[in-house]
This record gives sequence, structure tokens and C-alpha cells, in this order.
Amino acid sequence: MPDLLLELFSEEIPARMQARAATDLKRLVTDALAEAVLPHESAGAFSTPRRLTLTVEGLPAASPALGEVRRGPRIDAPEKAIEGFLRGVGMAREQLEIRKEKKGSVYFATIQTPGRPAAEIIAEIVPKVIRGFPWPKSMRWGDGTLRWVRPLHRILCLLSAEDGTTPVRFNVDGIEASVETEGHRFMAPGAFSVTCFEDYQAKLKCARVILSAEERAFHIREDAQNLAFAAGLELVEDKGLLTEVAGLVEWPVVLMGKIGTDFLNLPPEVLQTSMKVHQKFFSVRNSKTGRIEHFITVANRETADQGATILGGNEKVLAARLSDAKFFWENDVRVAKAGMGDWLEALKAVTFERHLGSVADRISRIAMLAREIAPPVGAIPDAAEQAARIAQADLASEMVREFPELQGVMGRYYAQAAGFDIEVATVAEEHYQPLGPADDVPTAPLSVAVALAEKIDKLTGFWTIDEKPTGSKDPFALRRAALGVIRIVIEEGKRLSIAGLIEEHVRILAFSPNMVNRVFVKKCNSARDKMVLIGNLAPPINWDPEHTFIGSFAFDPCDPDTSFPLDENKGSFRTPREIVGDLLAFFHDRLKVHLRGEGIFHDVINSCLAMPQNDDLTLVVARARALAAFLSTEDGVNLVQGYKRAANILAQAEVQDGVEYRRDADVKFAETGEERALFAALATAEVSVTAHLQAVEREGNGAALQAHFAAAMTELAHLRGPIDAFFEAVQVNADSQVVRRNRLNLLHQIVNICGQVANLARLEGA
Repeated sequence: MPDLLLELFSEEIPARMQARAATDLKRLVTDALAEAVLPHESAGAFSTPRRLTLTVEGLPAASPALGEVRRGPRIDAPEKAIEGFLRGVGMAREQLEIRKEKKGSVYFATIQTPGRPAAEIIAEIVPKVIRGFPWPKSMRWGDGTLRWVRPLHRILCLLSAEDGTTPVRFNVDGIEASVETEGHRFMAPGAFSVTCFEDYQAKLKCARVILSAEERAFHIREDAQNLAFAAGLELVEDKGLLTEVAGLVEWPVVLMGKIGTDFLNLPPEVLQTSMKVHQKFFSVRNSKTGRIEHFITVANRETADQGATILGGNEKVLAARLSDAKFFWENDVRVAKAGMGDWLEALKAVTFERHLGSVADRISRIAMLAREIAPPVGAIPDAAEQAARIAQADLASEMVREFPELQGVMGRYYAQAAGFDIEVATVAEEHYQPLGPADDVPTAPLSVAVALAEKIDKLTGFWTIDEKPTGSKDPFALRRAALGVIRIVIEEGKRLSIAGLIEEHVRILAFSPNMVNRVFVKKCNSARDKMVLIGNLAPPINWDPEHTFIGSFAFDPCDPDTSFPLDENKGSFRTPREIVGDLLAFFHDRLKVHLRGEGIFHDVINSCLAMPQNDDLTLVVARARALAAFLSTEDGVNLVQGYKRAANILAQAEVQDGVEYRRDADVKFAETGEERALFAALATAEVSVTAHLQAVEREGNGAALQAHFAAAMTELAHLRGPIDAFFEAVQVNADSQVVRRNRLNLLHQIVNICGQVANLARLEGA
């Protein structure tokens, strides 16, 4: 069975596009082969700066012959219908087959499609793939019509088998497919022919080209670590940069250079970021001092002077780059030592979002909210407000304008330079965390308070102006912000009313000068009719969570003729309470996704979210984890079965009788020992369960909460025996109406006590 080798040789492909392009090439070609009934055993794709390569193993020599049977019209159909069928299948009438069916005889045509050689099929597939290749950006060159990421020079395409090599011949915009390729641009220029993938890979290596990006990355990392170790230093790992650099070279040559002494006192993050962004250099750190003292660069060729000339040029360019960074640093420190007032003033002119005001407005809101959050998370309110007010001041600094990825990191340095305590300064860096699912959450109380405030402000602000994520679109990273709040709260075990914080923040947003614009309007007829400006006055209306938002206009129910605009009218009617409920539902959806990663199913989470205080995420998660663990045991399964049986009988009786059985059952009406035993078991369980649930209200730690929920559920598990015995020995629908009502009320007690730990009715099958 032959193997396919395809190489598309061009000018340098941007590193960021290579991996995706290799994957797309493999997908497009193998999908087309499968459609042409040319199955394969395996396929592999490779990329270098100048080539995309695909190898497909185990292809058949030709596609199989296929037979297709098409049903035509009945033999007594109009002549035009029969002629149309004959034209469609390309046959004469005598070639058709007549088959008898229930409604008469029908013409059938059997179309035989002969197999085709694999080379012929591939010669059709590859040009189509090349012309329709999904590059993010592409170009045309010369007089041709072909678009490619960079000018395409060669196409290598062949089929190799034990009996030899078969070139696959085709032409794409004047480029003839052949069995030739080229090696390294400088170290081994010129064309050479290959016979199979193994021959291709070996000859490329001799021509100073390493085909595998993973192998190039391995060589870079190993050589860089060895050079750093030999100098008594350590390489600063950077997987993203390693992947990028591996896509910039075909024959990596690792060199280590020195950083000028004038720049060694710059913050390590500044050196590392400047070298990475501008020069694609790796940083080499002195583990004793923590300073970045050397750099690693990766050349694309070997030189007679062992890279000395390359290093000399790189050191000169790096010195110029770092001179700029040093200038920014020194200027920024000067501003920071003066109190950062200039930056805070400058942020008044920087728009955060056109409806949500400037960055300075946002900082003020975050500071107010951080003050509210501080006590329950163990922070001092004054310190939380102070930390929030300076946490984002570095956004106006020259360093962050040059390197936005350093925001927060530079804020910590500048806050320390301004004389703030290290706890306050650290907030500038940590309040953005977590930046992703693998990122750590802040743990210091001040950082927790400001981090929660920053994320809740963003979410509440965008929900208030009705800018929510839709489908896969989330331009403001609101899903990440919600997940950040969830992770901080549950990992740190903080007991917070998320709904209360959101409602308070909607009020802050509604009455903020930027949102209101201090403009009043008067309704002429109805809420949807034209409005007349009546003045630039401060809002006189009192806050009420039932204010109705019309689009982004809020009307006071107590004074329907006045309103204040938050945004242009979008035509939707919502109250602040509805905004809170909608955003809380968004948190719950994100929580389900997060807990699903722990193996907790949605119905378990739903049964916990249906309980009171469902905006206390730490409480919800502790309950869900305890319930999930409990349901994985035999006791848990048995308890749910008993609950379901009691709940179903009770529900049927209430529907039948048209009344609710919600009174306390009286043991004096019990007629059997099993009935009295259930009364006793329920009384004992209720005391224990109530004690554990009361302890839940006093606990602030997630693990302790989970332990109390688990203990309460264990107490409930003891009810399984008495409940089973009751249903085996007792007929609920007794002849005596007094006894029947009492027994139904007893079932309500079962349902009620079980429902104190979770809404078991929300469990699937319950």
C-alpha cells in the first residue's frame, strides 16, 4: 500500500500560524481522501518556517469500483419523464432494468463507477486544498491568482511503495509538482530529490533542517539549559516563547549573551518582557540574587566565529531597547514617589467603556465596593479602599503603555516606591487574579477584597447596560470574571451574599454622575413615548430595587414622570432586581461548569441551588460536594428512594383531595409499631439535623460546612430502615380519614426533614 508525501515550500510562514496550518492541511487532505473512498491508516503533519509537510500512510493503490442503483419512473409514465431519467443516468432505455412493485413496474438504472488510481485522485485533491486553504491572512504575488500566506515556490508530491516511487503530477498557478525540495536557506541551498518520507526527513536533516517543531523546541530548551547551567545560572522557562522561537528557525543554534550592567537593576519582569516582546530572547536568571543577567537567543545558522558576530549585534540592539525601558522606569518611579496623583488624574480622561465612564470612575466604584467586601473576607475597610484606589494607577504609566502585559506587576513596584505597605502594594498585582483556570487565586484578605470588587464591578456594569456574553462571543471576558469570583470565594471559603453585593453595586452605578449625566427627562404620555429634557439636576428619587429600567432608562414607580438616563433606550424593560437575578443566574451557570470538572452533576447542583441562600457560593458548593459524596453511597441511594416514595404518595393525595397536608402528625393516632418507630426516628433525626444546619450558619470555612452537611445527611440515612418498615407494614390510605390524614402529614414530615439538606426533588428521577 503506497504512502503519500506532500510538501508545500514557501517563503517564511509566521510562527503563530504554523501549527494551525499543519493541522488544517492534514484535515483537509484526509477528509478529501475519505470522500474519494481512499481510506488511510495514519497521517502526520509537520511545519517549519518554510514548509508545510503531510505524510499519509497506508493508502490503497486505487479507489474501489462502485455500483449505484437509481429508481426511475414507472414504465407507463409520460415519455418526457422517462427521457429525463435516461439523460440523468446517461443510459439508453434498453440498458434499464424493470422491476415489479405494488403500484406497477418501475425502471431502475445500475450505474457502475470504475475505480481510479490514487495518484489521479490526489492530483485533483491537492490543488483544490491549496487554492482554498484557510490562512488567517494571505497574499498574491506576481501575475498569478493563487493566494498563500507567503509566496509559494515548490510543491513536492509523491506516492511511495515497496516497488518504487510514483510522482504525482499537477500544476498550481504555474508551479509544477515534483519530487524535489530544498534544504536550509543559507547552510544548504539548492534542490534535491527524495523517494519517501524517511528519505525526505533524513536528507532534510543533512541539509540542516529539523522537520519536527517538537524536536526543534527540545533542542532549544536542552541547549539553553546547558548553557545557563554551565554559567552557574538558570533559564527562565517560557513555554509560549519556546513554541514561537521553534517556529522561527529550521536549524536552531542556541547562543547566550550578557545584559549590560546599566540595566541589571531594572525589575526582572521588565527585562524579561522587553527581551521577549521585542527580541524573542529567553531570560537567564541568577538564582542567588533573582536578577536577570544574561539572555538566550536562537540563531538560524551556524557560523565560523561560533555566533560571536550574531551575539554582538544582538547585544547592541538589546541595549537600545533596554535604554528605553530604563527611561520609562526612572520616569515612572519619579511620578510614583510624588504620590501617583498625576496618573490618577490622567485616568479621568481614559475611557473604560463609553456608558460606564472613565477608568477613574471605575476605580472609585471598585474602592466603594472593596470597602463593603472587606469585613467578611477579613480585611480592614480603610486599607481595602486605599489599595483599590491605587491598584490600577499604573495603567497611566509609561511602562504599562509600552508593555500592557506588565499591568499590576508594575503597580506593585510603583506602590512600594510611593511608600505604601507591601500588603497594599501587592494588591495592585494580585487583584487581577485569577487570569485563567490554571492561575492561582489571591489569598491575602486585602487582595481578595479588591479582586472580588474589580470583577463584580465589571460584571454588574456590563449587565446594567445589557452587554452580556452571547454564544461564543465574550469580548469583555465576563465569563472569566465570573469564574474568578467563584474560584476566589470557594477556594478561600468566604461567606458572601453575591446578590446583595450586586444589588448594592447596581445602585452605585445608577446614581454615579457619569452614568446619569445629571440630565432629567419628563414622560409626556407613556414610558415609550418621546421625552422632554427638563434640566441638569441631581437625581431626587430614592433608591428602590423595584425601579423599572426601560432599556437603560430608570423610572421611579413613586414618581412616574421623572427618570434619569443611563444609556440610550434599547426598548427592554427591567428592574434592578431583575438585573440581579439575571446576573446571579449567570454565576450559577458558571458554577455548574466549574463543579462539573469535579464530577458533580448538574442535577446535584440544581438541588442545592434550589435552597435558600443560593447566592452564598461557598455554602452552595459545600452542600453540593457533600450531597454528591452522599449519593455515591448505598445510604444515599436508599434515602433518595424513600424520599421519592413519600413525596409521590403525598403529591398524589394532595391532588386527589385538593388540600395540602402540612400539619404536624400526632403519634397518638399511630396504630402500628412501625408507625410509632418512624415517629421516633423522625424526632431523633430532626434534632440532629437541625443542630448540624444551625452549625452551618456559624461556620465560615468551606471544609467545615461540608462536614456538617455530610453529618446531617448521615443522620437522615438512619431513616431508611424505619421508612421501609413503615411502607411495608402500613397502608397510608386507611379507611379512617383521621388516620389517613395523620399518615399523610407524617409523609410530609419525611419530605420536609429530607428537604432541609437539599431539594431532593430536583435530582434526576426524583
